[in-house]
Amino acid sequence: MQRADRHNEIELNFIQAGSLIYLLGGRKVIVPAGKLTIFWAAYPHQIIDYTMEHEYFVATIPLAWFLQAGFPREFVDALIHGQMLLDPSGTLPEVEIQAFRRWVRDIDQQDPYRKKLVFLEMEARLLRLALDVRNEMQNGGVRSGKHLPVQLGCVTNAEKMLCYMAQHYTERLTSEQISREVGLHPNYAMFVFKKTFGITLNECLTQLRVAHAQRLLVTTDMKILDVALESGFTSLSRFYEAFKKVCGSSPTEYRKNHALF
Repeated sequence: MQRADRHNEIELNFIQAGSLIYLLGGRKVIVPAGKLTIFWAAYPHQIIDYTMEHEYFVATIPLAWFLQAGFPREFVDALIHGQMLLDPSGTLPEVEIQAFRRWVRDIDQQDPYRKKLVFLEMEARLLRLALDVRNEMQNGGVRSGKHLPVQLGCVTNAEKMLCYMAQHYTERLTSEQISREVGLHPNYAMFVFKKTFGITLNECLTQLRVAHAQRLLVTTDMKILDVALESGFTSLSRFYEAFKKVCGSSPTEYRKNHALF
């Protein structure tokens, strides 16, 4: 993946062998082989390293469907707060491989009944995953994606800037502040970031803030103005403009369609 991506869906990943390393919301996260992984793709994410010898399966699930499926609250909250979760069960990789292949075949047939079957099977699989994750949480053994320490010596300047923004996006930030963290001239820092991730510093900052606002809108009853300020926006008009551009709807409409409360 040559640039950071974000989309308002829940994403499932599965690889049979090897591993992936994601930069997810400013953190390096390992996706191991043989484990179903899940995260909310509203957070900017990018594959920055991988070793794969077999097929790589990805499935995206509409957020509205996911929220309305009635999964355990602990599971949903962990994803909405930006965690990448691993399947803690000992499910054999071959089972997951066959499931993904079957889903792909059924979807390709363009048959509404087969599409419904895929959703039912995915819902059952996710419910099993959610229950296993909840049990681990209750037993004090939460297993999210293995986070690699973000050490300045092992990341690029662009990654350092993303990490800094991921930690401070709710504050007032300028390109000068961000570039100063990596010792680059602001213009050059913006060039390096755009070349690496395919989006500008300001676009990435906006995406991080909108993702934060999405979480607040679906999990709290905070006033829209408070959501805007809590997410790092300095005005309500700027918040509405950015949110509509990224999500395709107003914050009010988004909450009405996705709220958990």
